Amino acid sequence: MYDGARVMAQTTAVVGKPKDPYLGKVVAGRYRLEARLGEGGMGVVYRARHVLIERVVALKLIRPDLRGETHLRAWMLREARAANRVDHAHIVDIHDVGETEDGELYLVMEYLTGTALSAEIAKGPMPLPRAVDILEQMCAALARAHDLGVVHRDLKSDNIMLLVRGGRQDFVKILDFGLAHLARDPRLAPKGAVFGTPEYMSPEQARGEDATASSDLYALGILFFEMVTGQLPFRSQDRDTLLEMQRSAPPPRPRSLRPDLPEAAERMILKLLEKDPQKRFRDGHHLKDELKAFQRSLPQTAWDLNRSDAPPVAAPPPPPPAPSPGVVEWSRSASNFIRLVSRAYPNGRAPQEIQAAVDKMWELAARASRLEGELASHSKRLEAIERRGRALRAEIGRKVEELSHEESRTSREAAAERERARRVAAAAAAEAERATRLEAEAEEALRRGGELRVMRTAVERAVEARTRARVLGEVVQEYENRAREREQAARDLRRQIEELRAQLARYGDALENDLAAGRDRIASRVREALSYEKEFSECSTLLATHLRGRPECRELLEEMQAEGLLGRQPGEGSSTPRARPSWPVRPGQTG
Repeated sequence: MYDGARVMAQTTAVVGKPKDPYLGKVVAGRYRLEARLGEGGMGVVYRARHVLIERVVALKLIRPDLRGETHLRAWMLREARAANRVDHAHIVDIHDVGETEDGELYLVMEYLTGTALSAEIAKGPMPLPRAVDILEQMCAALARAHDLGVVHRDLKSDNIMLLVRGGRQDFVKILDFGLAHLARDPRLAPKGAVFGTPEYMSPEQARGEDATASSDLYALGILFFEMVTGQLPFRSQDRDTLLEMQRSAPPPRPRSLRPDLPEAAERMILKLLEKDPQKRFRDGHHLKDELKAFQRSLPQTAWDLNRSDAPPVAAPPPPPPAPSPGVVEWSRSASNFIRLVSRAYPNGRAPQEIQAAVDKMWELAARASRLEGELASHSKRLEAIERRGRALRAEIGRKVEELSHEESRTSREAAAERERARRVAAAAAAEAERATRLEAEAEEALRRGGELRVMRTAVERAVEARTRARVLGEVVQEYENRAREREQAARDLRRQIEELRAQLARYGDALENDLAAGRDRIASRVREALSYEKEFSECSTLLATHLRGRPECRELLEEMQAEGLLGRQPGEGSSTPRARPSWPVRPGQTG
């Protein structure tokens, strides 16, 4: 997958490299590629702009040499479905996914400007309040993802972006759900394959087992360790050695690297880095509750924004598109060329080719005007569907999150009751065993004709132990009853969660079908618009070239040039019309 940090970085020209042939291309009839942002294991990412609504996006095209790799294409589709289903403020938005007419798979994401967490960690250990704040946001996003059955599987500092949003520093965005899965599909990868980044990989992933929500929590432990100490807990140049360290080596104690770290923070990190998933936090909600409690214990002071480890400042937004005249200018340009032809041929005997070009321009301007209205209407309907889908996902997601948090709390309470019952049951068993031993001692004393006082004392102590065992048994029963009640409540909550997830899947499929139909309609009409522009450009070039040398046309041509209706002819230094419709397209380009 692509490197999220490179995707979000500002693009700089690379001297000596040939120009990317994709730049300027309109993908799927909707997205014009403006700049190359980065390249990773699966795809090349561009900054692009929606040709109708002017939205700037990051668009990923699968690498050409991987087009035949069906399992990678399937992963890319799953990336979109997974991230889109979650719809959380701290997870990058996925706007669109599809396949071009040329068979190229594309993924359209939210365009972000910010700094990768890896770049901030490279500056050294972070102030603890800042690290906890970043971790809490990541935890909130992953808790929602896990609630909806989505596991990231490749969480690392390069996949965490820190933005400035709404005046808030360090607003977290998690990128690259490229290895996320909704359910294990054996068709996507061979069994036992090891995927992910070794430095952040959980022990179970290092063994080739499937990743779970607990695997993401382990990665959070690595990130927390890295933020507060400035280094990774496990380091090696050899991949196999690193994987073995993840499987079996105990992590160093964070306080050995940062003595001022509170013991509570160290306990949290070491709990996240337990080799046994069952010994980690139960789920993201459990960790989030612990983090919030820990945050309340920290001093209420912000870190110094002037220090070298200050949060990132907002990067400049992408440049706006060049001004593009609308279809009204097409009509003006056609009208001006009619005047020019009339001046050049006052007798009305213009060459047939010239007259046909003028008539064609007027016809194209009329078609473009009608098409502009159709595209605006289609675009509004599509935006309404997108808004409805986002609102629906957000509403169901919040309900699932609330229920999942309650289920997590209830399950933890049930587990605590079970643990209390276990401890008390052990005490009850010890008392019963003691009572049995005392009773045996009393019987033995009686058999041997021992002193009555000794036998009486042994019997009394046996009765006391038996009574305590009985009372403790009743306490055990109370604990077990409470545990069963909470377990039943957790099952009821889980059932409600599953119903909401199924509802989300049904609604999501229906909305996606509506979106796909709307996108296809727009793409078809945009392709038609591109063909109109190409024809209009050819006609205007023909007319301008033919009329350029006529003195009676010079003044009007200069006026058209001043109004921006003429451009430079390639290689000639003269003028040709550049009037364009309101959709920003270029002659000769298709989706």
